[in-house]
Amino acid sequence: MHTNTKRRGTRLMDRPEYNSKPKPLTAQPTDTVSHAVAKMTKKNYGSVVVLEADSNTVAGIVTERDILNKLVAAGLDPKVTPLSDIMTTNPRLARETDDMLDWLRIMSNERFRRLPVVDESGSIKAVFTQGDFVSYTWPDLFMQMKSLAGASVVKNLTLYLFAVGLGLYSLAMLFIIESLQ
Repeated sequence: MHTNTKRRGTRLMDRPEYNSKPKPLTAQPTDTVSHAVAKMTKKNYGSVVVLEADSNTVAGIVTERDILNKLVAAGLDPKVTPLSDIMTTNPRLARETDDMLDWLRIMSNERFRRLPVVDESGSIKAVFTQGDFVSYTWPDLFMQMKSLAGASVVKNLTLYLFAVGLGLYSLAMLFIIESLQ
C-alpha cells in the first residue's frame, strides 16, 4: 500500500477517530500467551501486537483466533508457550497515509479482521478492525447513497415526465373515445 499520494480526507490518519483510538496492546515474542491473555482480558482487546525487542517494529500479531486455533486446539500450555509460537508472522501492515477504503476492501477480500497501522518509521500507532472501517465509512457511504438517489431522480426526471404525459394522453384519448360512442 505505502501510497502517500492519496488525497487528504481518505487516509487512515485523516479520520477524526484515528487520534482517539486507544493505544494498541503490545508484547514481546518471548512473553507467554498467559501474560498476553491477561493483558487482553484487562483491556477487553481482541489482539496483541508482537514487537521486535531490538527495533520496536511489528514482528507479528496474536488474535483470539490464534489463541483458540494454535494454542487451545493444539493442547499447548499458555503459561509456558511464548507468543512467537502462535503469532501470525509478517501480518499485513498499513501506513497512516494509506487509503481507508483500499484497506477495507483488502481486509474483506483476504478475510482478516485486524490491521496494525504504523507510522513512516514502522512504529505501531493503532490497530484498526473491520468494525472500525465499517463505522468510519458508514456516514460517508450513506451520504453517497443519498446523493446518488437524488441524482438518479433528477437524471431520470425527463423520463418520468414523459411517462406521466403519455399516461395522461392515454387517459384523455380513452375519455374522448368513450364520450364519442
